[in-house]
Amino acid sequence: PGHGGAPGRGAPSRRAGGFSGHSGGVVVYFGSMRTERDSLGAVEVPDDALYGIHVQRALGNFGAGGRAVRPELIRAFAVVKKACALAHRELGALPADVADAIAAACDDVSAGKHAEAFPVDALQGGAGTSTNMNVNEVLANLALLRLGGRPGDPARVHPLDHVNRGQSTNDVYPTALRIAAIRLVRELADALAQLQEALQRREREFADVPKLGRTQLMDAAPIALGQEFGAWAQAIARDRWRIYKVEERLRQINLGGTAVGTGAAADKRYVFRVAEILRELTGLGLARAEDPLDPTQNQDVFVETSGLLKACAVDLLKITGDLRLLNSGPRGGLGEIRLEARQVGSSLMPGKVNPVIPEHVAQCALRAIANDAAITLAAASGQLELNAFLPLIADALLESLALLRDATTILRARCIETLEADAAACARHLYASTAPALLLVPELGYDAAAALAKEALASGKSIRQLVGEKKLLPPERIERLFPEPLP
Repeated sequence: PGHGGAPGRGAPSRRAGGFSGHSGGVVVYFGSMRTERDSLGAVEVPDDALYGIHVQRALGNFGAGGRAVRPELIRAFAVVKKACALAHRELGALPADVADAIAAACDDVSAGKHAEAFPVDALQGGAGTSTNMNVNEVLANLALLRLGGRPGDPARVHPLDHVNRGQSTNDVYPTALRIAAIRLVRELADALAQLQEALQRREREFADVPKLGRTQLMDAAPIALGQEFGAWAQAIARDRWRIYKVEERLRQINLGGTAVGTGAAADKRYVFRVAEILRELTGLGLARAEDPLDPTQNQDVFVETSGLLKACAVDLLKITGDLRLLNSGPRGGLGEIRLEARQVGSSLMPGKVNPVIPEHVAQCALRAIANDAAITLAAASGQLELNAFLPLIADALLESLALLRDATTILRARCIETLEADAAACARHLYASTAPALLLVPELGYDAAAALAKEALASGKSIRQLVGEKKLLPPERIERLFPEPLP
């Protein structure tokens, strides 16, 4: 017999065994099943599933991406739903016991519990409705369990009438995405600050290690190894500041705007109160958008954020490329720094060790750059009052933020803080090159210095040797310009 009476909106039926659609196909489910109904008909759902009919349908529709919704987004959704439940409880629109049970369920989900209950593919149709309904159904069923009921009983706790009261996917989803993005933005900014500090420490440590500068991969003016690290630190400092500042735009939310930003079907008192409660719950300084229609329609803030992530990825790509070049060798390359040996580098060549950490970080950076293109196109594809491609924006943006946060941390801890300078290799390359000829331009003129550089290349002698042999400068002046002995 069905739980609570005959099958219907308020009483799902149950039977043993059945099939469950999943990830675009059909898989056999050997447990008992419950039958749930919506305006399209009846669907069987695994009896122990915390999700319901909408998710079951979505599992049969989507799956090409093979990617679950980002957990950061699910956790942010739960905080939004808690704010909504508390606002409606305060206004008397929800029974206190139901609102409290929903809020407690939100706490569990926002803490990362029940992750297996959110199987809908990230790249879903419907502008994120399936994610919103996944959260609604799970929270409703968790609340039911707290109240002594069983999953799938909408008469006691309804996913829409209770959990989703006064809401639309179109205001909840963008709000949750902003919260998830802000949290990751802060984590990335912290990781960049630590990387900047590590690079600045290396700048100081290597300040007295002279080396050959290179432009277009050709010998150029002498510099200190520390100066290279200092330049990297400045680039990362800019990334840190830009990413930190973008939070200001992400704080504007359209929660309470419902379907198109006008607040249709929502209590006006709730519209203003829910934003205040959400700000208190998150501590993120969230503010209701001046015109809620704007963030409902337009997703340019996510394009801006992604663009700054792309700039950060470009800097990480440049730095990791430089590290690989400086570490190249150990005998046939530059070898001016030595990266920590992390793992065996070849299944064929004995003794080979690869720069795996810079390579790993570089690939994360490339992924963030590729994600930026997807975010740009998806944001530009919105039409009139809504952007149907927000799920792609969310997936790509949150992935980029998490990737760059983790890659930045790995680069610092497993590369920058563990590498060593090879001062001998730096000196050898510097004084065997023609770069010191630059120091002779004020003394002898450009043409004479260029002639010495050409002769040095032809003879294999150093610039210092030739200046001494030709007695072009007094010995004390030579020593002052070229203080290091020949290697």
